[in-house]
Amino acid sequence: MELCIFTEPQQGASFDQQLAMAVTAETHGFTGFFRSDHYLHMGDVTGLPGPTDTWVTLGAIATHTERIRLGTLVCSATFRLPGPLAVAVAQVDQMSGGRVELGLGAGWFADEHTAYGIPFPTTGQRFDALAEQLEIVTGLWRSDDGHQFSFEGDFYSVVGSPGRPKPAQPGGPPIIIGGYGPRRTPALAARFASEFNVPFPPPEAFTAQRERVRGACEAAGRDPDDLRFSAALVVCCGETEGEVERRAGAIGRAADELRLNGVAGSPAEVLDRLATWAELGAERVYLQVLDIGDTEHVELLGEQVLRLLP
Repeated sequence: MELCIFTEPQQGASFDQQLAMAVTAETHGFTGFFRSDHYLHMGDVTGLPGPTDTWVTLGAIATHTERIRLGTLVCSATFRLPGPLAVAVAQVDQMSGGRVELGLGAGWFADEHTAYGIPFPTTGQRFDALAEQLEIVTGLWRSDDGHQFSFEGDFYSVVGSPGRPKPAQPGGPPIIIGGYGPRRTPALAARFASEFNVPFPPPEAFTAQRERVRGACEAAGRDPDDLRFSAALVVCCGETEGEVERRAGAIGRAADELRLNGVAGSPAEVLDRLATWAELGAERVYLQVLDIGDTEHVELLGEQVLRLLP
């Protein structure tokens, strides 16, 4: 099983805090540092100092790291036109030496669109636009150098694009698609994704969605084993029960609730919980660290959990 650190900077994080978390994760052997893509905080927090743009941030982090993979859970297709998105992600992939992964979804948080003047179409329209974005982004990355790429859709049209810059990774960064949609999401994953992610699921929901996606792969003539399955889970680990409760309180949660709905407790408890997810078929787990200033939390996870994973 791979472990990645996953953060939510819209809840209140500076660039320096994100960089420190990414460097700590790399130092302690985590596979990746991933962040959400939001422009507005959620819940009862201030969100200060304010949002940071995902690809500006990851580009800067790429120049300060060497090995850790960098990506999104997940970009909203409503935020960026597909051509400029393909350019930005390809550039960061070059800057990182080929360490980028692109999580891309239809978007869901209406308030952030209102707050920053971004159109927010209906759910069906957003999924239609997402499908076209995936066609265009992957098409631009994979088009033969020296040949023009064109695509005509209902939402976006690309005519005679040189498809540059090309990412460092041949064919482009891995695409991550995720969510709970019963039909369109699995179908898009079967066509475009290298990984399918289920965010914060109960075990039975993860299993059900995994089977839907595997079925969509079979219907599309794709080997389901070619697709990696992952889960994003809130983490709260401590060497003592007092430390677990302190970390839970810092993110407005209760330790016992996190034991049920996340990955929480002592390092031994966290290892046991991760073993359960491995048995369910999760090949990668994104440990959501909500207190982004707590780099000691990541150090503990690296030293007493990651190092002991089979």
